Amino acid sequence: MRHTFLLVALTLALPALAAEELRTTAADQTAVAVTIYNGDLALVKDARKIKLPGGENPLAWREVSARMQPETALLRSLDGKKLGLLEQNFNFDLLTPQKLLEKSVGEKVRVIRTHPSNGSEAYETATVLSANEGVVLKFADRVETGLPGRLAFDHVPADLRDKPTLTMTLKTDPGAAQEQGLELSYLTGGLTWKADYVAELSAREDSIDLNGWVTLTNTSGAAYPNARLQLVAGEVNRARPERMPMPKVMMAMARAEAAPDMKEESLFEYHLYTLGRPTSLGDNQTKQVALLSAQQVATQKEFRIQGGEWYYSGQYGDLGQRIKPGVFMEFSNKGENLGVPLPKGVVRVYKKDSAGRAQFIGEDRIDHTAKGETIRLRLGEAFDITADKKQTDFQKIAGGRNGVYETAYQIEIRNAKTEKVTVRVVEPVPGEWQMVQESQPHTKASAHTAVWDVAVAAEGKTVLTWRVRVKY
Repeated sequence: MRHTFLLVALTLALPALAAEELRTTAADQTAVAVTIYNGDLALVKDARKIKLPGGENPLAWREVSARMQPETALLRSLDGKKLGLLEQNFNFDLLTPQKLLEKSVGEKVRVIRTHPSNGSEAYETATVLSANEGVVLKFADRVETGLPGRLAFDHVPADLRDKPTLTMTLKTDPGAAQEQGLELSYLTGGLTWKADYVAELSAREDSIDLNGWVTLTNTSGAAYPNARLQLVAGEVNRARPERMPMPKVMMAMARAEAAPDMKEESLFEYHLYTLGRPTSLGDNQTKQVALLSAQQVATQKEFRIQGGEWYYSGQYGDLGQRIKPGVFMEFSNKGENLGVPLPKGVVRVYKKDSAGRAQFIGEDRIDHTAKGETIRLRLGEAFDITADKKQTDFQKIAGGRNGVYETAYQIEIRNAKTEKVTVRVVEPVPGEWQMVQESQPHTKASAHTAVWDVAVAAEGKTVLTWRVRVKY
């Protein structure tokens, strides 16, 4: 069945039960707060003013998240009044022509036909037999497939809503109807955030200007106008859910806005960031808010050649290896300009060219970084620095398969730059090892790591050699 040809005529009145149902919409909101966690999870607190009669009442709390976890819903009175929650139902099966047809299987509908000449209308009554991959209608004297005309329905099923709705049965103290403040809090999916950082490297490459942004994406099926926004950085443990059907959500449409910096504080073993003013999160919207700004953060550049443990376990003959050193930028998350917990995200680095235009020079991803920790960014590979590495000797000294081996290597590092550079050579060495010979002293960075800082003259070259004995 092609839904584009389905025209639905609905009566404005709902069933008798729905007419008695109390309704609250976003227009009744007095405050809304949203706390977004890592991992597609958010806590929504929706406060509204509602006039409730005494006794037992059905209440439809409309315009909640379509991806709310109803088992986490908590309703409380903000005025300290006695309130009993007897039952609740989450209705995320939203009203569409197809859904209305599916819910009407077994029920009677009116099929309205328009005369092609004079435009007059006539109708017949039919029973909907099926709405699966097309419609099947049973008339008094025949069965038809397809849509012979418009369909008119007597009512909208009570469990079919035009917007996600949490229906509740409340019990309040008997008496006259009173307006009171209620707050509904619940966990939901469909609200995510991530941090992105933009760093501009100075002309001397010894400092960066760092700006952090938070990108918020809302595909929860609800809007949160003028919300108090908070973000939690850290990995919150969650019990693995059982498989349950979830409502479909639409893809987000990007739209960006700026906002003032966020305030940061500790929360349990996590960090909480609070936006200084309310902001609106529209459904199917992406927006950005400022996280931090730090100027002239001291940084260091490093050229690094990284080895591997497998070099020391066999003989490779004349097989050589052409190496391009990696380029790293390193800075400390401390000092007057920075020194705040940084959420995980991507850092993109730019540098101005001779004409003053900022050019992209690389990016890397950082994990959640505490105050005082060091951040290392791998931005790419050096163009003007190259190296050739080869094994120059290999001997088995003693033992069986897991015995004692002695192997020798050399790295020739060439520098095409017009200034001197220092290249750090890092070699992970397995087992129990001893440096037998080397062209310059190494530093034992850890139990299984040897490090050399090799100076290479401008437009020159340096050869580093070493011999190591390894016992497995």
